[in-house]
Amino acid sequence: MFDGLKDKLSNFREDAEEVAEENAEELADQPDDEAADTEAAAADSAPEDAPATADAAAPATEPAGEQPDADDEESSAGFVSRAASMARGRVVIDEADLEAPLRELEFALLESDVEMSVVEEILDQIRGDLVGEERKFTESTDTLIEDALREALLSVIDVGQFDLVDEIESTSKPVTIVFTGVNGVGKTTTIAKLARYLESEGFSSVLANGDTYRAGANQQIEEHAEALGVKCITHEQGGDPTAVVYDAVEYADANDVDVVLGDTAGRLHTSDDLMSQLEKLDRVVDPDVTVFVDEAVAGQDAVNRAREFDEASAVDGTILTMADADSQGGAAISVSHVTGKPILFLGTGQAYEDLEPFDPDALVDDLLAASDD
Repeated sequence: MFDGLKDKLSNFREDAEEVAEENAEELADQPDDEAADTEAAAADSAPEDAPATADAAAPATEPAGEQPDADDEESSAGFVSRAASMARGRVVIDEADLEAPLRELEFALLESDVEMSVVEEILDQIRGDLVGEERKFTESTDTLIEDALREALLSVIDVGQFDLVDEIESTSKPVTIVFTGVNGVGKTTTIAKLARYLESEGFSSVLANGDTYRAGANQQIEEHAEALGVKCITHEQGGDPTAVVYDAVEYADANDVDVVLGDTAGRLHTSDDLMSQLEKLDRVVDPDVTVFVDEAVAGQDAVNRAREFDEASAVDGTILTMADADSQGGAAISVSHVTGKPILFLGTGQAYEDLEPFDPDALVDDLLAASDD
């Protein structure tokens, strides 16, 4: 899962680690007396009570007519500062040194269908964590780079995360969960998978087919219900979707069923009549959780649709199907940041058991683990 993205992140780590190690080696290769001289020079040029860092170091004033080239002056000052840091057992990564690896990372993330604003957030976070900061030289450079990359990824992935099981446990029963999204992304199958998952967590459920427009929708969800051994509420094709979900809530309340899982017709956010039905459903049934479902392999399209659905009819979280077939990982990286709402589950196969709770920390661990192979 997301193997292409893993490879791209591994390439960045290797490039960034090489930059840090080259800086350290450049300083370590100096003769001891030269390192001592540069430390003394940096200390002499710094204001009193100021640490000898890249900002504090300043070149000596040159006689008139002998002013050094500005680029040479800046390079010399940076080298003196790094040498002084090295003499104290510390190392500084300069922005110019890191710019090439960051540029390659930017291209790699965009190629993986990570949304532009998410890419910018990741790059800014890495710069903020690494550039210009003195680090203990005893720390390995690979640890420094990995930690920065880990924090940057988590900053965009771990957004408003909540555990659906905890939500159900703390909410008055029956809990109503409604599913939205476009056609053909696996909403109905995902509902069946969630019913099985909730059963494993000790919750009973009833299915409701609010997709009253698609031919064969009743048969599809009824087959899932029969295979799972759960009740399914349906109306005739063309009926009112809100009435179907409402009847399911009434059934659950009367029969002590914990959760109502309501399917809806696939729609585009621009389908005014279908979006108005969602508004009616929200008004009449007032679902506890609204879930947007899309395919992980849809990449940027899934990200755009998540944003549009959330703007048209606010969602509480996302389930991405076909994550096992997705090499790029753009949707998994981007959806939470773009919507401000968490990914709740990943669909990882065709069986009812192939639904995994989404864990941002576990995902980042997996993305970074590949580079250690």
